[in-house]
Amino acid sequence: MEALWYGIVAVMLSIYVVLDGFDFGVGILHLFVAKTDAERRQLLNAIGPFWNGNEVWLLSAGGLLVFAFPAVYAAGFSGFYLPLMMVLWLLVLRGLAIEFRSKEENKLWRTFWDMTFFVSSLLMAIVLGAALGNVIRGVPLGKDGYFDGALFTNFQPGVNPGILDWYTVPVGVFAAITLAAHGASFLVWKTTGELHARALKAALPLWTAVVTIGVIVTFLTHLVRPQLYQTLMERPWTFVFAVSIILSLFFVFRCLKSGKELPGFLASAIFIISMLAATAAGMYPQMLISTVDPAFSMTAQTAAIGSTGLRLGLTWWIPSVILAILYFANLYRTFAAKTEQSDEAYGH
Repeated sequence: MEALWYGIVAVMLSIYVVLDGFDFGVGILHLFVAKTDAERRQLLNAIGPFWNGNEVWLLSAGGLLVFAFPAVYAAGFSGFYLPLMMVLWLLVLRGLAIEFRSKEENKLWRTFWDMTFFVSSLLMAIVLGAALGNVIRGVPLGKDGYFDGALFTNFQPGVNPGILDWYTVPVGVFAAITLAAHGASFLVWKTTGELHARALKAALPLWTAVVTIGVIVTFLTHLVRPQLYQTLMERPWTFVFAVSIILSLFFVFRCLKSGKELPGFLASAIFIISMLAATAAGMYPQMLISTVDPAFSMTAQTAAIGSTGLRLGLTWWIPSVILAILYFANLYRTFAAKTEQSDEAYGH
């Protein structure tokens, strides 16, 4: 039952990264692919029906973590207090930028919110990537089940690493590039005109950068956490994730060159899911690895609540997630058409 809930939390986080990830990617590309005010309105209109709903998956994943693995939640949220505050502020600023940009026609006002949208989206992607890097690398988890997450110490992985070091920063950069490429694939699918053309032009080099930086980060991960790849090799069934990563990248490039826009975006989503699935499979059963002493690490078995509670929670989670999937499927079907340029700006 602990393994099942480990997988459920991983799936919920993966869905969040895929769905809200294209929002972050669009924000990162906002200033570069949309040159005119009309194009920036078109860009915001493209994500308008989705962006705030996508964030529900983050709240859901956090709630499931509290329910199933409260010890991991308590340790992680206390140790990562500073980055979590950064995430909350960045999410607030992104929402304000999207909603307030078109409330006034003053150029300075719109420029300020455009820049806020770009910076908050870029930093959100980097912070989320760095957080994943911390989970892979390990944190200075003590015997009491808590740790002090300083922003940085000596910029080196080790017994007492900071949140930022020479490993977690490249992972954050890789996350930002990947989500920017994911956002470009979304814009290729959802937009028309010059905005579509620029998004397509940006997508190919971005995905090439994803492959290049991905190889580098894979090597760095081997240096920092070789056990992850050893675990994957010991579990032959995980090879399906490696195959999925390679095939999804192949189809991303092929779809971009052949003009298959929706399949290209779906291939982008599958690539991200496969990367996260491979990471989760290589980490299991570890949830928080202690750099102080491996004995202090938290696993799915040691951090989970009782099996009775997990079984009861499953009976509520299944119908809830089915309703959420049906709602989002209907939402994306309803707004499946491309977004044209118009005089109407997104906002309430």
